[in-house]
Amino acid sequence: MNYRIRMRNLREDRDLTQKEVAKIINKSQQGYSHIEEGRAELKIEDLILLCKFYHVSADYFIGLSEESQISSL
Repeated sequence: MNYRIRMRNLREDRDLTQKEVAKIINKSQQGYSHIEEGRAELKIEDLILLCKFYHVSADYFIGLSEESQISSL
């Protein structure tokens, strides 16, 4: 799965607006929209913030795994 699709799905599943999630990664709504639409790339620092916010693993977020939970060590 494309990470942009998962990014949008995670946001929509929680009934969040682009503006609300944009604040988490210190972007404008437009900047966040550009990432979600594929006009800009997601920075690794932003990926980390989003994974922490949504409580999902980076593998899940970028589509390498269907398991969303972060395993504890």
